[in-house]
Amino acid sequence: MLSEILDLFFPRLCNACLKLMRSRERMICTKCRDDLPQTEVHFYHQNLIKKIFFGRLNLEAATALFYFKKKSPVQTLIHGLKYRGYEEIGTELGMWLGAQLKSIPTYQSVDMVIPVPIHAKRLRQRGYNQTASFAIAIAVQLNSEYNDTILYKTKDISSQINKTKSSRWVLISDAFSVKNPEKIKGKHLLLVDDLITTGATMEACGSILCEITAVKLSVVSIAIAHSIFR
Repeated sequence: MLSEILDLFFPRLCNACLKLMRSRERMICTKCRDDLPQTEVHFYHQNLIKKIFFGRLNLEAATALFYFKKKSPVQTLIHGLKYRGYEEIGTELGMWLGAQLKSIPTYQSVDMVIPVPIHAKRLRQRGYNQTASFAIAIAVQLNSEYNDTILYKTKDISSQINKTKSSRWVLISDAFSVKNPEKIKGKHLLLVDDLITTGATMEACGSILCEITAVKLSVVSIAIAHSIFR
C-alpha cells in the first residue's frame, strides 16, 4: 500500500521505454525485459562478436547483453547511465548479464574484471566512469576481482560519434596504458565497456593488456551496434 501511495506522488518510469512502471517492477519494466534485443551469443558456439575481433585480438570469449540501434530503448538505457548519472542502471544490467555468464565455463575462469577507463579530466567532470557499476556487478556474479587501477587513459579524446573505424583507431590506438603489470601476469582478464561501435576502443585496450606475459583476455559490453555486423 505504501509503495502504491509513493508511486502516486513520485511516479517511477522504466529506464528503457520511459513509461510508468508497476509497483513491483524494478528499473526496467516487464515488457522491456521481454522485448529488449538480447544477443545471447555467449550461449552459442558460433560467436559473431568474437569473430569481429578475429585478427585484431586473441580472445577467449566475447559478448554483449544487447544489440544497439539509435533511438531505441537500449540507447535510452545507456544514455541514462552515461549522461544522467543513473549508475544503478549499470548495476542492474551487470547483474542481468553476469547471472548468464556465471554458468559458462570460459567466464567462470575469469580472474579479474577491468572496466575501460575514461580520462581523469572526464572523470572529474562526470564524477564516475559509466562502465564501472556494470563491471562491478559482473565481477560480483563471477566471484572475480574488480580492478580499475590497472588500465588508464592517457589522452582525453573528443567524441568518436560518426567517425569511421579507421579514424577511430588513429585517435585511440595509443590512448591507453597499464600500471603495475605484474598484477595481471598469467591472469584471465575480462575487459568491460558500455558500447561496442567499431571495436576500436576494445582493441586498443585489449592489445596493451595482452602485451603482459601469459594474459588471457575476454571482452563484454552492455551493447554492440548492429552496424558492426554489416
